[in-house]
Amino acid sequence: MMAAIFFFALMNICIKKVSHLPAMEIVFFRCFTAAIIALFFLRKYKINWVGSNRKLLLLRGLFGTFALYTFFVTLQKMPLATAVTIQYTSPIFTTLIASILFGEKIPGLQYLFFLVSFIGVAVLKGFDGNVSTPLLFVGLLSALSSGFAYNFVRSLKEKEHPLVVVLHFQLIGAIIGAAFSAFNWQAPVGTDWLFLILTGIFTHLGQLNLTKALQQEAVGVVSSINYLGVIYAFIFGIVIFKEQYAFINIIGTFFVLAGVLMSVFFQRKSDLSHAISK
Repeated sequence: MMAAIFFFALMNICIKKVSHLPAMEIVFFRCFTAAIIALFFLRKYKINWVGSNRKLLLLRGLFGTFALYTFFVTLQKMPLATAVTIQYTSPIFTTLIASILFGEKIPGLQYLFFLVSFIGVAVLKGFDGNVSTPLLFVGLLSALSSGFAYNFVRSLKEKEHPLVVVLHFQLIGAIIGAAFSAFNWQAPVGTDWLFLILTGIFTHLGQLNLTKALQQEAVGVVSSINYLGVIYAFIFGIVIFKEQYAFINIIGTFFVLAGVLMSVFFQRKSDLSHAISK
């Protein structure tokens, strides 16, 4: 899991290194490279890539692509750790959407944890001059879209092979990215090509190690370790991009992560208790 977090952190660095390119163009290169890798493994394992749940695959791809685009926008315009922290509110939206789509009940105490996270977001917005209200809205919109995408992935569980789900997401992202980039194309030059290709490679390596972690360890443990990624974001932001973070930024980040982690652990405990009672 630590390897997965590290590769995703490297992906974020690559995206920030090409901040002068349109975000949708980066989506295209990222998804196109990852799609080629996914196709390679589908052919290697002789898995039919077409899929049978077309509507869910399409919805997962559309929401995933929009989440990716808006996250890339925040990575380009916000301090690295701030953008990553706001994206980490996605489990809250995932839970809220699941309650609407699948009728899952949310215990009252969990709403308190949600509130703690959003207090953290408010602190980040209020004390960080690099976070405007429109940019904060874009970040939260990315987390909301991720919440929808994760629920569609969940709906596809045991219905489609994971590689098929990944491929359709990448293909849709590449097609949408290419369509929008056609009207606003900015040719990459020099090292831009390297960072764009590495974005797709690091994405695949991150997802590969994440999958291995989920197969070998409890989901609750894996999801909690995932939030250590913000430490990488702080370190890389300071060392590579010379970003400066005030102590209040760290406080805001702490509130966001604390609220999300408490919600995750509380949800896992509730699920376990419910399973035992059955």
